Amino acid sequence: MNFPSPLDRGVLVSRYKRFFADVVLDDGREITAHCPNPGAMLGLNTPGLPAWVSRSEDPKRKLAHTVELVEADGALVGINTMHPNRLVAEALAADAIPELTGYAKHRREVRYGTNSRVDFLLQAPDRAPCWLEVKNCHLRRTGTLAEFPDCVAARSLKHLRELTAMVEAGERAVMLFVIQRTDCDAFSACAELDPAYAIGLAQAAAAGVEVLAYACEISPERVVISHTVPWVGAAGSS
Repeated sequence: MNFPSPLDRGVLVSRYKRFFADVVLDDGREITAHCPNPGAMLGLNTPGLPAWVSRSEDPKRKLAHTVELVEADGALVGINTMHPNRLVAEALAADAIPELTGYAKHRREVRYGTNSRVDFLLQAPDRAPCWLEVKNCHLRRTGTLAEFPDCVAARSLKHLRELTAMVEAGERAVMLFVIQRTDCDAFSACAELDPAYAIGLAQAAAAGVEVLAYACEISPERVVISHTVPWVGAAGSS
């Protein structure tokens, strides 16, 4: 996924009301930008962090700028939670996720479960449908371990139960974590911040839901899904 225009670099002043961020750009301009991330953003909302913002020319937008990346502990981190689905769509089209190749049709936002929409429904004439949920992962607390979620994620837990129901119905279901950080080489559910989700992920996997975690290559010019990383919580992992 290429950014449509060069990103402007600046320094994060404050992130507030979840969806707003004040940034001082390198040219001295002080702006208020959209922060497209409903999560806690632990370690990523500290004043003084380098930040990169995009600019929209759409006159209907209340805020022209959007925070796309921050730099934390020397790593670039994508904080825009709208991007993982776009990244996955590109990767599916390019057959860049080996576990998910061989499907002729990739449908998005298909209704399933209880008042939910699955991120992708993959279909092919000669195989069972694959129900694919995608989550953005940008939390790192120690070492090179990426974790999800960064706060209590009741809706995400509901999605695990719905994926499990699809497996019980004889179809395929996959939970894919997109790690928007350049400093992680493994993934784990964050039991400390949301023990129910960590338990739910293990139970879903035991029931047959496949769990995948993919890292990204990130630069101020583009973000692209790169390679798989191990799930530390998987059965038999260390």
